[in-house]
Amino acid sequence: MSRPTHTTISATNALPKVVRGKGSYLWDATGKQYIDGSGGPAVYCLGHAHPEVNRAICDQLEALAHGYRYNFTTDALEELTEIIRARVGGNLREMVYVTGGSEAVESCLKIALQYQTAIGQKSRRRFISRERSWHGNTLGALGLSGFAERTAAYEGAFIPSIKLSPANAYRPIAGASAETAGAAAAAELEAAILAHGPETIAGFVFEPVVGAAGGCVPAPKGYAQAVREICSRYGVLMIADEVMSGAGRCGTWRALAHDGVEPDIMSVAKGLAGGYQPLGAAICTTAVWEAIRAKDGAFGTGHTFTGHTAACAAGVAVQRIVEREGLVAKVAANGPRLKAWLAEALAGVEAVGDIRGRGHFIALELVSNRETKVPFEAERKLFMKIRAQAMENGLVCYPVGGNVDGVSGDIVIFAPPYNCTDAELTEIVDKGARSVRQVLQAEGLA
Repeated sequence: MSRPTHTTISATNALPKVVRGKGSYLWDATGKQYIDGSGGPAVYCLGHAHPEVNRAICDQLEALAHGYRYNFTTDALEELTEIIRARVGGNLREMVYVTGGSEAVESCLKIALQYQTAIGQKSRRRFISRERSWHGNTLGALGLSGFAERTAAYEGAFIPSIKLSPANAYRPIAGASAETAGAAAAAELEAAILAHGPETIAGFVFEPVVGAAGGCVPAPKGYAQAVREICSRYGVLMIADEVMSGAGRCGTWRALAHDGVEPDIMSVAKGLAGGYQPLGAAICTTAVWEAIRAKDGAFGTGHTFTGHTAACAAGVAVQRIVEREGLVAKVAANGPRLKAWLAEALAGVEAVGDIRGRGHFIALELVSNRETKVPFEAERKLFMKIRAQAMENGLVCYPVGGNVDGVSGDIVIFAPPYNCTDAELTEIVDKGARSVRQVLQAEGLA
């Protein structure tokens, strides 16, 4: 008999104990098997226990675990830097390594502030971001985030941030349509810059495909291009948070490449080393770096574990495999298939309001009424019940609540490994759809 699965996010003492992973699968201490349909929180891009990655880490550990970045450079750091430069292309050439997404975003903010100071614009201290966004757990990243459940306890301690409406074609700004959602969101950004004074704004931070806070929400048509033009016009740095959506997850190595736009600064983390080691990076253009170099000589942000050697070795191994096996192109091709398969598996379920996303970053949104798009009552905690039911069915997925207004709304994110087989993708879709149907039926909603 299987162990009951937790039903609240705080009940970590009730979680099953994972003991082993291989490829797209995990096993707990009871021997129960799970297929990892979300790569944990969209991290495990190559699944688990890939022998080539494990060997690369072990080889590095045997030689040297960590060469302190401010005393030494290392082969692993230099190799990964060249790989990232090749993948991001364009003018994004300089970077600071960190150990995760929150630190990557925090470093982006510090680079932006250092740049504005270097060019004589120290009055630019504020950032603009959007509601229904998630940028990380450090105080700087939390301050940017529009995710009430995760930020409420810390309000009042954040650096200044101006919040705008979500950029979401399914739920456009009042007065806009799906077709005009991007233009309306961009206009709101420009209005905010002018209202607060361009001379006070350091940067605009956004997710090209919104992750946990919105549920795989792609930038509306024309939005990213308009944002790029507005930021350039007013001297505001365009900062793309690609911690969740980047490193190939959305079918282009840079998520924003899909929109034909290059930011001034970007963050990347989860898929960079695939969870084999904690690793992230803040990457900026040559122009941003040269201004900092001319004034200060170096980036002012850095950590004890910046450029951690074994972590960089893991990143090199993961990225070599992704490139060699053509996995980013595979992810791009799979995106439409995943959405179509989910739509077919959930056909007739009126509570499914939207299926969206790009590549291996797909979500479904549940609504109580398809016409009005009104979400289910927050008290139902459908997302938590779906997570528990999916675990019971042997599926790891990533349901989240509050995607509509910070309180109400239920989404389910699927972010499988890039190297999933078609059979594994089908299993994820089948178990995901079955879990959703079972919960809706148990709640009397289907």
